[in-house]
Amino acid sequence: MPPKKDAKGGKDSAKGAKKPAAEEKGAGKEKKGGNSVKVRHILCEKQGKIMEAMEKLKAGQKFPEVATAYSEDKARQGGDLGWQIRGAMVGPFQDAAFALPISTVNNPVYTDPPIKTKFGYHIIMVEGKK
Repeated sequence: MPPKKDAKGGKDSAKGAKKPAAEEKGAGKEKKGGNSVKVRHILCEKQGKIMEAMEKLKAGQKFPEVATAYSEDKARQGGDLGWQIRGAMVGPFQDAAFALPISTVNNPVYTDPPIKTKFGYHIIMVEGKK
């Protein structure tokens, strides 16, 4: 009898309180698209330059080619930032990255209009989620 009371009193009620919170977190994560994204971007300080890059993409040029020509950051090699975890990216960039569907460089789905952050203007595409 005493083990049952202990299990019901402290442990079960604590577990009961924790389970819904964990389930809510799990549901939230699923809706947001996981905890990490494989992302590419084009970063330009000036809006005019990022809009030129956007026009090239709309004209059918491949995302890595446009990123190499226009991006002003270390990800110049095709704009590949690799896998980024939730919390490691600035707010607007992260929100946009997790909202985008997975696409390929040959047929990219990217942010239009570009996303503004403290670093400048970004055109973002996502190649994978996990």
